[in-house]
Amino acid sequence: MKILDIGEVAQQSGVSPSTLRYYEEIGLIASVGRNGLRRQFKTDILLRLSLIALGKSAGFSLVKIASMFGKDGLPDLPRGSLHARADELERQIRNLTVLKNALRHVADCPAPSHLECPTFQRLLATASHRKKSQAK
Repeated sequence: MKILDIGEVAQQSGVSPSTLRYYEEIGLIASVGRNGLRRQFKTDILLRLSLIALGKSAGFSLVKIASMFGKDGLPDLPRGSLHARADELERQIRNLTVLKNALRHVADCPAPSHLECPTFQRLLATASHRKKSQAK
């Protein structure tokens, strides 16, 4: 079994040593020992760190990510939570696409004044309606 020290893990994963120590402190990862003061890890830590990075990118908290590993340390991914998060990301993408298109229109609008532009007026009404429905 090949063992990596914390510096090798940091280099290969892109995760800083201080973050690795923090992850270990909160129980998200585990070292297998030390060589002097340097923590040692099994090579499968790289896969686990990739899964943690993916979870963080998807917006999951470290606590939620930790719960996605079984007692044996293997991924035990909650498909329902993943579907719900994917649905939320899809909504955010749609909203951001609408916002991007609105900003492009406003930036390129040929009307002498934005307030004279019917498209701009519709965009304002849509934004106002969306804000009201999100507040509920």
